[in-house]
Amino acid sequence: MVLRQLGELEAQVMERIWRRGRPVLVRDIVEDLKADRPLAYTTVMTVMDKLHRKGWLRRAPQGRAYVYEAAASRESFTARLMREAWATSENQAVAFVHFLEQLSPEEARALRRALEICPPDAGP
Repeated sequence: MVLRQLGELEAQVMERIWRRGRPVLVRDIVEDLKADRPLAYTTVMTVMDKLHRKGWLRRAPQGRAYVYEAAASRESFTARLMREAWATSENQAVAFVHFLEQLSPEEARALRRALEICPPDAGP
């Protein structure tokens, strides 16, 4: 799955960092990516630096290297994409109705559960 607003390699790096759920070194991600394709350490380091500058990764010095971790969860990233996509519509109500019509039964149940946790405002 290629996450939008991230390049292909950026998305692969973020997927691996989210999957690990803990701070990682560049070499950890290089090793993970080797299963799919060989990449130079410097290539992965550059991508992780870009993700840091974009605000998707936090980093802290560890010896002569940096340790990186996700600045936001995968779910937060997904929510941001959904919000940005919805904001592009000239008629958000109609766009939302179309979205709801396309939900699977499982997705509809998840939406109902989410609304129970965080009900919409009573305002207009």
